[in-house]
Amino acid sequence: MAEPADDPKAKGPKRLVRTTLSGQIAGQIRASILDGTFALGSQLNEMELAASFGVSRGPVREAMQRLIQEGLLRSEPHRGVFVPELSPADLLDIYFVRKSLELVAMARIMDRADRRSVVADLTTIAHEMTQALERQDWLLIADLDMRFHRRIVDEAGSERLSRSFATLQAETRLCLQMLMGGYRQNEVLVEEHQLLADLIAGDDKAAAMRELERHFGDPVRTLEKANASRRETFGAEAA
Repeated sequence: MAEPADDPKAKGPKRLVRTTLSGQIAGQIRASILDGTFALGSQLNEMELAASFGVSRGPVREAMQRLIQEGLLRSEPHRGVFVPELSPADLLDIYFVRKSLELVAMARIMDRADRRSVVADLTTIAHEMTQALERQDWLLIADLDMRFHRRIVDEAGSERLSRSFATLQAETRLCLQMLMGGYRQNEVLVEEHQLLADLIAGDDKAAAMRELERHFGDPVRTLEKANASRRETFGAEAA
């Protein structure tokens, strides 16, 4: 007969509860990094975070270690833990690797006769991006952007390719945070996702590959536009 639900043996070790707590804290810190509450380059204080969450420092330390492994935080010896501040060189390198992985995935997808499932999913995501654009919800657009490109990679059916792409996701989200101002000035990027879905539905492999490569554009130029947009915004607020 099954043990009662309230039997201590049925609840698992106490360590599981602590891990769950650290996971919840990691999720909140992750969200704060990605929405800009914790700005790029800012330092996170373990004691202050513990006080703000109303917990001991142990689960906060575990949460921060998890985010360091994800690439959303960086530990600097004798200094502390910081939100990474990516340089233009970092930006170019991240997009270089992403583009390489996605072009390989696109080539494999286009060699398949049946692409209806991935086309349907990509079209749905592109439609959600259009709706988010109408609301000027740029954070959601960034989330949907990642979902769109992750779907392309996963459709290739390579566990190692997907795993490689997953390691870039955190840094890519940091890139999108940096580029957000430039993103706002280039709303056609949203339309490009539907174009990619349409090309995947067609039979012109070369055209799909060219469009995906063009879609990545010049991230440094987009960063310059983003920085210019921020300067204009801060200048207007100061005035």
